[in-house]
Amino acid sequence: MKKKNDPRHRIRINTIKSLFEKSFRDNTVILHNNLAKRIIKKQKDIDTLIVKHAPAWPINQIPPIDLATLRLAIWELVYKKPKNPYKVVIDEAVEIAKEFGSESSAAFVNGVLGSLVKTTNKTNT
Repeated sequence: MKKKNDPRHRIRINTIKSLFEKSFRDNTVILHNNLAKRIIKKQKDIDTLIVKHAPAWPINQIPPIDLATLRLAIWELVYKKPKNPYKVVIDEAVEIAKEFGSESSAAFVNGVLGSLVKTTNKTNT
């Protein structure tokens, strides 16, 4: 089992916090978080994938913490080099959703990411 003080987990949490903050203050400059900056550069493409894999949820109706979690996880699955195993990325995202989101967040995040992985035929395990 992973530990909450694992450096990779802490980086993910801090990135999600930065992305969450950005959702409320569009003019927020995220100087301290390079990963968040990279995600924001790809946000339009990432959001397109979210819309595709969560068609029942307009992007503006997805809770900001779930949206931040999905953006990070999708960036890791699609754009990050080298890639982490998709099971690790999804597990981390679900755990973060359980910790910070609502009661239904973990299932929602898991469903969206599972749909993405199935349709893009990820082969890294």
